[in-house]
Amino acid sequence: MGGRDSVKILLVEDDAETAGFIRRGLTEAGHVVDHAADGPDGLHLAMQASHDVLVVDRMLPRLDGLALVRALRAAGLRTPVLFLTARTGVGDRVEGLEAGADDYLGKPFAFAELMARLNALARRPPMATEATALQVADLEMDLLRRQVTRAGRRIELQPREFRLLEYLMRRAGQVVTRTMLLEGVWDFHFDPKTSVVETHVSRLRAKLGEPPLIHTMRGAGYAIRASD
Repeated sequence: MGGRDSVKILLVEDDAETAGFIRRGLTEAGHVVDHAADGPDGLHLAMQASHDVLVVDRMLPRLDGLALVRALRAAGLRTPVLFLTARTGVGDRVEGLEAGADDYLGKPFAFAELMARLNALARRPPMATEATALQVADLEMDLLRRQVTRAGRRIELQPREFRLLEYLMRRAGQVVTRTMLLEGVWDFHFDPKTSVVETHVSRLRAKLGEPPLIHTMRGAGYAIRASD
């Protein structure tokens, strides 16, 4: 595949006939295929073993494909993912790609096309793995456990507050504008003409305690850094 001797692929597919067909074809082509028949097993295999490409059905027992891929991306796993599904509407494809998938192939499919798409994904240079632990001064964020502590004290955050803090901590020492926060944290590509940013920053400051770590840069935005 793409000039490589063998590619290791994880196939997460609950339909035994489809899984058998894909597994035979890929194995005959010289590739190594692991198979999981439901979402939790797929999540476990993806996290425990190293794969070059993941092929994931969207409609899976116990944990659907969207939730599976979101969990992998949240954990920092950047292995390319191809969604394989009978749900082929534009909205379905957009939803799948926004969940973190790299490509989308509808059922029924031609095996030659599946091979071509896997070839393309396998040739991609590996993405840099995002940090799963962030720290600014005595403030620590564990992205895998979704926990925040300061000087060992656990800080309980709402999901949006967590996302806001993560955005700031990934850019520690940099000035982050209000527009950047609206786009990066709220997915707004317009100004809602509300104080949503200011309100959340104020609430987050209060939860983080003293000395302050989030600083207002007059006329520019915010920066998170150790106090002067």
